[in-house]
Amino acid sequence: MEQKEKTNLSQNIQNIRHKILVMSNKGGVGKSTIAVNLALGLEQKAMQVGLLDIDIHGPCIPTMLGLEGMPLVGDGRKIQPVAYYATNLKVVSMGFLIGNKESPVIWRGPLKMKAIQQFLEEVDWGELDFLIIDSPPGTGDEPLSIAQLIKDIDGVIVVTTPQEVALLDSRKAVNFAKKLGLPVLGVVENMSGFICPYCGKRTDLFKTGGGEKAAKEMNVPFLGKIPFETEIVSYGDEGKPFVWERKDSQAVKVFNEMVDQIIKNLKPKDVLEKKGGG
Repeated sequence: MEQKEKTNLSQNIQNIRHKILVMSNKGGVGKSTIAVNLALGLEQKAMQVGLLDIDIHGPCIPTMLGLEGMPLVGDGRKIQPVAYYATNLKVVSMGFLIGNKESPVIWRGPLKMKAIQQFLEEVDWGELDFLIIDSPPGTGDEPLSIAQLIKDIDGVIVVTTPQEVALLDSRKAVNFAKKLGLPVLGVVENMSGFICPYCGKRTDLFKTGGGEKAAKEMNVPFLGKIPFETEIVSYGDEGKPFVWERKDSQAVKVFNEMVDQIIKNLKPKDVLEKKGGG
């Protein structure tokens, strides 16, 4: 990327206080669910939040937020992100640019990096407290592009599930972040126990505590264990944020604690210096 492009990009995101990459090295661990609900959990704390979906080949954020069919439009100067109804959440995804959601995006690495660069450089993000970036599984082009394009990224949240094969992959994601000099904000253990919707009994489908153990062994923070609840799946398919629909659930309680922990950990870097505040 040439110097002029670097300058344009840095100027466009200079009013975003904190940038967080949500990633995993393995698919199917619920990473996008974590990203969506983390973004909305922060928004509920009166934060201005952006959600950037950089999964070029399988963007699912529009579906999970009930925004399918919404377009990204320009005003002659910048691309306008999709506003998530009456909230302080702005959303950008490749899914807004694909006319037929069943059409594959057949791109090599350079094209993907260029698209991610445009999402950062040409979208009118405005002033945000947080930009949550949802990356596809793996340690390839997309998360590497973010690491190269955003020099002041606050860190990475690694999502895993309790079984051993997933934990091995989570260690790879943590090592990816460390090798690129990205702070690891924490590990999230998703699907940590199944909560029966009828009796409330908890059953450990994939063991439990593995994510916490991996975080401890790798000397990175552990953000919490999110239990598997059937409504998480159904609400995601229906485009309804889980943190809005089941505020009394155990999973939402963990989400809220996770949000509080992230805000607390970033507070020394002025996350709460809001307009009129201090």
